[in-house]
Amino acid sequence: MNLTNQSIWITGASSGLGKQLAIDVAKAGATPVLFARNEDRLNEVADTIRSIGGSVFIYKLDLSKTADIEAIVQDVFEKVGKIDILVNNAGFAVFDYADKASIIDNEEMFAVNVLGLMAMTKAVIPRMKLQNRGHIINIASQAGKLATPKSSVYAASKHAVLGYTNALRLELAEASIFVTAINPGPIRTPFFERADEEGTYVKNIENIMLTPEYVSKKIIAIMKKPKRELNLPKWMGVASKMYQLMPTLFEKIAGKKMRQK
Repeated sequence: MNLTNQSIWITGASSGLGKQLAIDVAKAGATPVLFARNEDRLNEVADTIRSIGGSVFIYKLDLSKTADIEAIVQDVFEKVGKIDILVNNAGFAVFDYADKASIIDNEEMFAVNVLGLMAMTKAVIPRMKLQNRGHIINIASQAGKLATPKSSVYAASKHAVLGYTNALRLELAEASIFVTAINPGPIRTPFFERADEEGTYVKNIENIMLTPEYVSKKIIAIMKKPKRELNLPKWMGVASKMYQLMPTLFEKIAGKKMRQK
């Protein structure tokens, strides 16, 4: 599928993967509709897109305020007119041991990573059904398949995203709405400024971190040719499958590697 004139909605678009994806879909001829809490950064992304001749819409949105999402989405529909693809990209982590983790941080992670994603998706589904077409892409994580120490709550939130995504795919199949889970490993973005304030994890896995440019390119390929799931990098997808098949043995062999945070 050609992305020209497609209306592609992206949450968490003010930095990192969301920002890169917004610029790349604009270069591909689509019109990105961008959502984030930080309006100043959104404006910077919009300026970049306009400087390359692209069209863009931006909206300030706090996904943790789920009660506001439906009204905001309806307002956006009135101005934008349509939605072809929704990319639920917004999310964050705070890495800490379960007994030390802040309940406030935990609640916020679920509010943004899970409930905000669900509310955004729920708000756009009726319009996609009317169109009898659409594509919902949820940015989950390898953490949703293979949990590791100090990421218990973040992993739980991404497990929830994967469960929701898999059920949603079946629910919407007859409406010609594709649903895809993207499960990346660590990406070199500002995500870790909050997730890993001490920098320990980033230092330990620096040599295997993905670039936002690479992940964005892979997501755009999924937009053009939808599939149910994408694991990045491939070897992490293989590792998560091995874990599901033989978790006890996997934890004994790879236990040290899993404790890098």
